[in-house]
Amino acid sequence: MKSANLKVPTNLLLASLPAQSRSAFLSDCESMDFAFGQVLCEPGEAIRHVYFPIDGFISLVTTLDDGSRLEVGIVGDEGLVGASLVLGVKTSSQQALVQGTGSALRISAVAFERHCNYNARTRLGLSRYVAVLMRQLALTAACTHYHAVEARLARWLLLTRDRAHSNQFRLTHELLSYMLGVRRVGITQAATALHSRGLINYSRGDIDIRDGRGLERAACGCYQQAVDMYQQILGTRLALREIRTQ
Repeated sequence: MKSANLKVPTNLLLASLPAQSRSAFLSDCESMDFAFGQVLCEPGEAIRHVYFPIDGFISLVTTLDDGSRLEVGIVGDEGLVGASLVLGVKTSSQQALVQGTGSALRISAVAFERHCNYNARTRLGLSRYVAVLMRQLALTAACTHYHAVEARLARWLLLTRDRAHSNQFRLTHELLSYMLGVRRVGITQAATALHSRGLINYSRGDIDIRDGRGLERAACGCYQQAVDMYQQILGTRLALREIRTQ
């Protein structure tokens, strides 16, 4: 690990902070790499670090008493892991599981809280992301209850694509089960339906989005809501870039 320099980071949330606040914040950050399957925190654990992904993406997974698991959020270079610290809550409520390898800026919980407590502009900027995350969690709950598996799968593939910044990525059957809250047979049926329409290729966990615009039409409206609310609250559009050329 090494200390982060003070250039504008490619994490959109950090980049949105005022320059002076951002420079002070970055002086307490260090760069790190994370690996596929790495657990950054477990539910009920004290939050020791806050992570700002630069590339790669992280799933927020909730576990019920019977062991059932559901992915309730996904964090890429638009956000942070450990957002509850902004509200003064020092324990994690979900498991943070790395699903796309990459790098991040990491800051200790103590330093993070210090910046939030003594810099109102930093706290305000980060609080807006907490509002986005809360709405994302609520949207996921409603989507899981009301929408068909195929449309939900299309939505999650698009959310993952936007954070991977690629049409090709890997999602295991286990993760897809977390995403959709259904058994593997349901995943297979939904993926087969999207494949038969020429929207994706899916083989042994490797995803290749063949028709991005078609997949957006196949997704439920929750996908566009998720994109729009980030822009509405934070004033920054998610960086879809070249991947939306299809």
